[in-house]
Amino acid sequence: MHYSLRTEEAYVYWVRGFVRWSGLRHPRELGSMEVQAYLVMLANERRVAASTHRQALSALLFLYREVLGVDMPWLQELGRPIPKKRIPVVLTQMEVQTLLAHMGDAVTGLLARLLYGTGMRLLEGIRLRVKDVDFVRQVIVVRDGKGGKDRVVMLPRALEGPLRAQLLHARRLWRLDQEQGRSGVYLPHALAAKYKRAAESWAWFWIFPADGISTDPRSGEGATHRHHLHEKRLQRDLKAAVDAVRIAKPATVHTLRHSFATHLLQAGTDIRTVQSLLGHADVSTTMIYTHVLKSSAAGTSSPLDGLMMVPMDDEAVEPRNEHKPPHRAREPSPCYRVTPSFTAAATSAS
Repeated sequence: MHYSLRTEEAYVYWVRGFVRWSGLRHPRELGSMEVQAYLVMLANERRVAASTHRQALSALLFLYREVLGVDMPWLQELGRPIPKKRIPVVLTQMEVQTLLAHMGDAVTGLLARLLYGTGMRLLEGIRLRVKDVDFVRQVIVVRDGKGGKDRVVMLPRALEGPLRAQLLHARRLWRLDQEQGRSGVYLPHALAAKYKRAAESWAWFWIFPADGISTDPRSGEGATHRHHLHEKRLQRDLKAAVDAVRIAKPATVHTLRHSFATHLLQAGTDIRTVQSLLGHADVSTTMIYTHVLKSSAAGTSSPLDGLMMVPMDDEAVEPRNEHKPPHRAREPSPCYRVTPSFTAAATSAS
C-alpha cells in the first residue's frame, strides 16, 4: 500500500480521536455501536463536512481491516452524509491576467502561471522533476497524481523560456549538493532501493527545489534531503496578490485549476479532452464546469430590467418644476356604508 504522507497523518489523527473519544479503550473492545456513535457525533455535534466524514470513516476502515485484521462488514453499511454540490470559484480571463501580472516573475509567479496553464494541482506542480518536462514534444508528464494515476498535460509555449531559466537555478543547487556530498532527493515508494543512484541524478531532481535542507519525516534515521518548494509559499503569495488586486472572490491556488477548465470549455475544447487533462476518472466530475458556463441565470433577463426601461406614467418623464405646487392626493371615498353606532345615538339623545 502506497499512501501519501498527508493520508497517513490524517488517518492517525482520526484513529487517535476515536480512541480518546471512547475513553482510551482499545479498538478491539469497541463495536458497531461505538463507531456509529462516533461518526454521528462528528456529523451532528462537530458538523464536519461530508468529505471530512468520509475521511474519518476510511480511517476507521483502515484501522480495523489493515491494522487489527478484523473484517467488519457493518462498517460499509454505515450511513454517510450526502455531499452538497458546490459551484467552483472561477476567475475571468481578465482577473487571471491581472493576478498573474501582479505576482511577477518570481518562482511563485512562475508556478502560478504553470498551474493555470496546465490545470495541475498544487502538489502535482511543485513535485515536478526534471525528467517530467519534455521541451521537444511540448508536454509535461504528471506522475503519481491524485489516486496514484499518471497523465500528460500540455507545456505552454509562453513558459518555455521561464522554465529553462528555472532549470538553470535548480541545476546550480543540484551541483552544490553534489559538491557538499549531500544525499539525493526523496524517491517515492521503493525506488531508492531499486535504483541506488537515482536519488542523486539530475533527472530526478526537483524543478522547484527548496532553498534549504530538511529532514525526511518518514526516515527513522533522520535522513536529510533537499525537498521541493513548500506549498504554503505559493498559497501565501497568491492570497496576497488576490487582496492586492482587489479580486472580490475567495480565490485560492485551486481556483487556477477551475479557471483553466472553464476557459478551455469556453474556447470550444471537447469535454473529454478537458477530462483527460484534469485527470478525472469520471466525466461527471468535469461536467460541473459546463454547469458554470450553461447556467440558466447567465442569459436570462431580470423582470426588473424591463420595469426600469419603461416609464411608469406621463409624470415620470416630465421635468421637475420647482415652482409648481406639490400635488396633494385626494382622499379615497369610503368603500363601506356609514351607520350610526349605539354610542353616537346615545350621545345625541342626551
